[in-house]
Amino acid sequence: MFESLELWARSLVEQYGYIGIFLISFTESIFQPIPPDPFIAGGTALGLNPLTASSVAGIASVLGGLTAHTLGLLLGEPIAKKLLGEKNFIKGEAFFNRFGVWAVLLAGLTPVPFKVVCWLAGIFEMPRSQFLLASFMGRFPRFLIVAYMGDLLGGFL
Repeated sequence: MFESLELWARSLVEQYGYIGIFLISFTESIFQPIPPDPFIAGGTALGLNPLTASSVAGIASVLGGLTAHTLGLLLGEPIAKKLLGEKNFIKGEAFFNRFGVWAVLLAGLTPVPFKVVCWLAGIFEMPRSQFLLASFMGRFPRFLIVAYMGDLLGGFL
C-alpha cells in the first residue's frame, strides 16, 4: 500500500511540478503518511526553484493542517473521549493547552507526524491564530532547508 502511494506521489511531482508538491504537502498534513520532503528535494534537484517549491509546500502544508485542525474541532472530541476516557482526555487537554504551540512548532520542524498534532490542536480547541503562527514558523524553515539541499544535490547530478 505504501509503495503504491509513493509511486503515486513521485509521478505527481514529475508530471505536475509545483502543483504535485502542493497536493502532497496538503494531503500529508491531513491523512496520508508520505512526507513531502523527498519530493521537494527531488523537485529542486531536478530544476524547480527552491524558494517557490518551499513556499508552495509550506502554504499547502499549513492549509492542510488547518483542515485537519478544523476536522478535529468538528469531529474529534467525541471520538477522543471515547478512546481516551474522560479523565485522560482532560489531562491531554490541559497538556495541550500548556504546550500546544510548542507541539505544533516542533512537529512542523521535525519528522514528528504533523497531521497528528494538527488533529489534536483541533480536538483540544487550540486557537487558530496560535495554530497558524506555529505552523508557519515550523513548516517554512523546514521546507526551505529541504528545498535548498535538493538544489545543492542537483548541482552534482
